[in-house]
Amino acid sequence: MNSSKIAYKVALCGVLSALSLVLMMFTTVIPVGTYALPVMAGILLVSVVIEFNAKWALAVFFTVSVLSFLLSGDKEAVLYFIMFFGFYPVVKSYLERIKSKFLQWVLKYALFNICMVVAFYIGIYLLGVPLESFEIFGYNLPLVFLLIGNLAFFLYDRCVTVVVINYITRWRNKLIKY
Repeated sequence: MNSSKIAYKVALCGVLSALSLVLMMFTTVIPVGTYALPVMAGILLVSVVIEFNAKWALAVFFTVSVLSFLLSGDKEAVLYFIMFFGFYPVVKSYLERIKSKFLQWVLKYALFNICMVVAFYIGIYLLGVPLESFEIFGYNLPLVFLLIGNLAFFLYDRCVTVVVINYITRWRNKLIKY
């Protein structure tokens, strides 16, 4: 591989890493950013997976994860990015190679639920997220939040698919042109 291709890969990955990091840093400023911005930061990895491969995308994920952990004030948002939203676009590219749509969805939901349950316990026991943040009108509702999260995950997965389609059909040619 010639040096100009490597330089292009490094430059694009650096720019996307920086943009993802900026999104993660905004989580301290924007109240709903704890959930929305890790999703957006992770979606940026779609172009790296498509243009290069999973190794480059995982390098971007690792870079953004470490820098977000060090620089972002909202550790809960960083936890969601590290535990699921940062690497899911890479994993999705592999899961969607499975021929059975049913098996694809079973594996996607299994991955999502395992990651969210682990993130919940890490948030409670390591980050000190108060259990009261999972209460509504005095009722502790983590399972309800997980069910709502599963519905949101379905929408998120569909959105990532739309981003992939739009990237390939609209944005890719413009990016390659430059």
